[in-house]
Amino acid sequence: MECRCFLPNVSGETNSMTPNNHNTDNRHIDNGYKIPSQEYCDQPYVVQTDDGAWLCIMTTGSGHEGATGQHVVSTRSFDRGKSWSNLVDVEPADGPEASYAVVLKVASGRIYVFYNHNSDNIRQVKATNPPYTSGYCDRVDSLGYFVFKYSDDGGLSWSDERYRIPVREMEIDRQNADAGSIRYFWNVGKPFVHNGSAFVSLHKVGGFGYGFFTSNEGVLLKSENLLFESDPNKVEWETLPEGDRGIRAPSGGSTIASEHSYSVLSDGSFYCVYRTIDGHPGCSYSRDEGKSWSLPSYKRFADGRLMKHPRAANFVWRCSNGKYLYWFHNHGGNFIREDPNRRSNAYSDRNPAWLCGGIEVETDEGICLEWSQPEIVLYDDDPYIRMSYPDLIEEDGQYYLTETQKDIARVHKISPDLLNGLWSEKCDLENLRNGLVFEKSFEKNEIIAMPPLPLFNRRGSESPYGSEDLRSGFSLELRLGSDIKEPMFILDTRRTDGQGIYLKYQGNGVVEFFMSDGRTCVTWCSDPGGVVIGRPNHVVVVVDGGPKLISFIVNGVFQDGGETRQFGWGRFGRELRHANGTESLKINDSVEILRIFNRPLRTFEAISFFKVEEEK
Repeated sequence: MECRCFLPNVSGETNSMTPNNHNTDNRHIDNGYKIPSQEYCDQPYVVQTDDGAWLCIMTTGSGHEGATGQHVVSTRSFDRGKSWSNLVDVEPADGPEASYAVVLKVASGRIYVFYNHNSDNIRQVKATNPPYTSGYCDRVDSLGYFVFKYSDDGGLSWSDERYRIPVREMEIDRQNADAGSIRYFWNVGKPFVHNGSAFVSLHKVGGFGYGFFTSNEGVLLKSENLLFESDPNKVEWETLPEGDRGIRAPSGGSTIASEHSYSVLSDGSFYCVYRTIDGHPGCSYSRDEGKSWSLPSYKRFADGRLMKHPRAANFVWRCSNGKYLYWFHNHGGNFIREDPNRRSNAYSDRNPAWLCGGIEVETDEGICLEWSQPEIVLYDDDPYIRMSYPDLIEEDGQYYLTETQKDIARVHKISPDLLNGLWSEKCDLENLRNGLVFEKSFEKNEIIAMPPLPLFNRRGSESPYGSEDLRSGFSLELRLGSDIKEPMFILDTRRTDGQGIYLKYQGNGVVEFFMSDGRTCVTWCSDPGGVVIGRPNHVVVVVDGGPKLISFIVNGVFQDGGETRQFGWGRFGRELRHANGTESLKINDSVEILRIFNRPLRTFEAISFFKVEEEK
C-alpha cells in the first residue's frame, strides 16, 4: 500500500477540516426541537393520530419531580416536532398528583392514556427511617390507582371520567408498609398490541427508602377487549405473569428491577429489558404471551460480553424493518454493583446516550435478539445532565427520538447513516474513507510527515472574543505486528514541551493514548487484555470533540471498561485547543499500517476496518 498524505491549508486559528459549531452535530441535544411543557417534564411519548399529527403525552408540573401539581398533559405537532400546539390537560394541575403517563392508539382511532393517580389525595406514605427521619415519605406520585382516560378526537380533548384498572395483588404488595392497602407503583413502559389484545406495563414498588424505591418488579396488564370495546366500563383486565411474583432482577441481583420495556418478536415471543442496580440491564423472554418468563439474565452483546448500564431507563424498540434499537448508557458493571451507596449513586451518568442495533436469531428456545456494539446517539456538554425516558417514532422511513432531561423535552432526528451502520453486516469501505488524511503501510522504523489534526476550538469572531467550540475530532487506526512483547512507544509527535500525541503499549494488553496542546494534557487507556501478545492486533483510537470522549476499539471490540473500571470511554475538557505537535511523526517498526482520519470514526466503521485486516 502506498503512502497517502492529505495536507489541507491550515493557518492561524482556523482549520477548514472542522465544522463551525455544535449546530453541525445532530447528536447535540440542543439541536433537537423543544416540546412545550411547564418546568418539570417527563416521559414525552408519541403516537401518530389518524389526522396525521404527532400526539405527545407527558407528565409535567411547575415544580420539581414529585412536587404537588404534577399532572398529565398532551400536545400535537403536524411538522415532526418543529412546532407544537398549546398544552391540553389530561388531568388538571390543581388535582391530586397524576403521573407517568403512557399512550396507546387502537384501530378505531381512539387513544388511551394510562397513568398513576393519587385519587385518595394521600399526603405521605410510610418509609424507611433513615433516610426519611420522620418515618414517612412526602412524595406521593408513585402510589394510588392505575387509571386511564381516552380521546376520540386525536388528543384535542380527553374524557371527563377516568377509569381504574384492577391490578392483582402480589407478594410485593402484601409486604409493603401498608400491607397492600395502599398500592405503590408507576410505569414508563409503552403499551403494545399482540394477537388481538392490549398489554400495558406496570412496575410494582415494595417500599420507599434509600434511592427512593427499595424494591421493584414488573407485571403486564392484559386486556382482551380494549381494542374493540367502546364502553370503557366494560374493559376487562388480567395481571400477568401468573403466580405471586413479577419480573425481578437476575439471580444474585438486588431487589431493584424496574422500568420494564417490551417488544414483540416475529414469532410472537415477548422480550423484556429493564433497569437494575447491579451494573447491568436485566432481560427475559416470554413464549406464552406474558403468562410466564424465562429466568432473568443480564443483557449481553452478540459476542457474549455483558452490557453495562446504571439505574436508568433502557428501552428496546422493534422497527418496521424487523430490526431493533436499544437505548442505554454504556457504563456500570461491578463498580455500581459493589458501590455501598449504589441505590442513589446508580442514577448518575446518563450522558451520553448510546444505541445498539438488534437482529433476530433462531435458537432452540425460540427467536432471541443479538446486539451490535454501541454508538453515541445523543449528548450534552454538561456531563451532569441526565437525558432519559426516550421514545422512538418512525415516519416515511425516517427515525426520530424524543428524550427529556427533566426540564426540557426534545425531538431529534437520527442520522440514517448511523442506523445503517448499526444494522448492516458489511460496510462500503469507500464511504468509510471519508475524512482519511493519511494512509501508509510500513516496512521499517520511519519518521514521516504528520498531517495537521483538526482544532477542537478557536477564538470567536465577535466580541468579547471567547472560544468557539468546533466539535471536531480525529481517529487513529493501526495494525500492529505480532512482535509487541513489552512496554514500548507506538507513535509520537510530541514537541519538547509535550505538545502533540503519543501512543504506547503499556504492557498487560493495554494501549495508552496521550494528547496535549501545551496547556492541557489528556491521557486514556484501553482495557487490560485487549491487545494479545504473539499475534497482529488492530487498534483504533477515536477522539470525538462533540461529546469530548476518547474511546478505543481493539481487535473489533469496543472497550467498555470490562471488570477493571466503570467507564471504558474517557472525557476531555473543552479547554483543549488541539493535539498538534511536531510536523513529523515518529513510528515504531511494530506498526504495519496506519490511517489517520480528521473525524471520529463510528464504532461500526472501526470494526469494518478490523474485519478487512482480518481477511488479509
